[in-house]
This record gives sequence, structure tokens and C-alpha cells, in this order.
Amino acid sequence: MTNIELPKGKKVYFASDNHLGAPTMEQSKVRELKFVHWLETIKADARVIFLMGDLFDFWFEYNTVIPKGFTRTLGKLAELSDAGIAIHYFVGNHDLWMNGYFEEELNIPVYHSPQQYLINNTSFFIGHGDGLGPHDKGYKRMKKLFTNPLAKWFFKWLHPDIGVRLAQYFSVKNKLISGDDDATYLGDDKEWLVQYAHRKLENQHFDHFIFGHRHLPLEIPLNENATYTNLGDWVNFYTYAEFDGIHLSLKKFAE
Repeated sequence: MTNIELPKGKKVYFASDNHLGAPTMEQSKVRELKFVHWLETIKADARVIFLMGDLFDFWFEYNTVIPKGFTRTLGKLAELSDAGIAIHYFVGNHDLWMNGYFEEELNIPVYHSPQQYLINNTSFFIGHGDGLGPHDKGYKRMKKLFTNPLAKWFFKWLHPDIGVRLAQYFSVKNKLISGDDDATYLGDDKEWLVQYAHRKLENQHFDHFIFGHRHLPLEIPLNENATYTNLGDWVNFYTYAEFDGIHLSLKKFAE
């Protein structure tokens, strides 16, 4: 479990599911500018920022090429990282194919599985949320294909103009791949990430479970001392979570 100590007046922020580039670059530009504005507003008191996956609707790193666009987002992240704000990136189901660019260019560590943190003596279990729990069976099969080294090797030999366009098409059109075809509240007893959190609690206590992926802002008590939070998205809700060292709050960004 990674330990993080917050200096007085500093906070931790969590955001997920921007899907920049969808449904088109032109349409996502408005959302990108809003997200960059939010990053600027939290710059003064942010100690740590957790980006919880699917920042991009599609991302694939070739050996010498990354997808075109997103300059304002990448520039702002570089600025915050250079200013000493720790940024942690969790891959989602749309940006599985990261391969060193964020670490090398932005000094942002990238995680491919959930992680555990102790922040000011408060325990957190956080991850994107895809493929966890007793649901997402179709996606779990897809993920095995997408992360297969041989499949990635074949894909990278497609010219980027072909590969990126093909992947963007399926990313927008295919509900199974997108993972948001069921972005409606199912009830506490049927929410699969809630079920997953309950199972984790059987073996180890965490004060907070924080996930994205569901595209729904949710705060659900798991017991008297543990809470499940879903971050919502930056497509419809523009929601994020804020931890001040004592309290975790789910908030909506309004320019």
C-alpha cells in the first residue's frame, strides 16, 4: 500500500472517463477545454491527481507515433507535473495500449490494475473498474484479445492513419467495447462494482473504493466505515472526487 501524506491545505483529486476524441475531435474539443479549465482551477491546492482511465476514447502508442490531437490536455498535464503535482494514470478499456509515453514525457506513472493507497491514514482501493466483479463477461473476453502481445504486434504494423481510424470507429460504435451500454443505476444489490468491493472487504478493510468506467456519479455506503464512489464522467456529468485529508466529496464542475 502506497503512503501519501497531504500537507496542510492540499487535496487529492480524482477524475475519469473523458473519452476525448469522441464522437468526433471537433465535438470533444468543447469538453477538452472544460477539463483543462478544471485542471487549472485545482492547480493551487492539488497535491495529487488521479486520472482513472479513458481520458481518451482511443489511445495506441506506436514506437514513434501517438494519436494526433489532445495538445491542450497533454500540455496542461505536463505543466502540472513539472510544477510538482503528482499525477497517477490508470488505464481504462479505451486506453489499454499505453507503452511509456506518459512516463517518459510527462513523468506520470501508468497503472494497468487497481492500486492501494493510504492517504493521511485513510485507505483507498482505486482503479478504472473494467473487468472487475461478476459482470462485464463480454468485455473480459475482449480484453484478453486486446492485451494479447501478438494482437498488439499485428495492430502496430497497420499504418496509423488506418489503425487509428479503424479503432476510433469501433470505439464509438461498439457498445460492448465502450463498456457504457449499461450506464444506468442497477440498484445496490446488482451493481457489480459494489459487489466486487463487498468481496474485497471480506479480506481487507478499505475506507474508500473509487472507480470510473460506469459513467455514473455514485456514492454508496458499503458498511459503517467503507464507501464505494463512482466518479461519473466528463461526457455528461463533469463530476470528480475531492479528498481534503479527512473527507471525500463527489462534486460537479461548473465553469
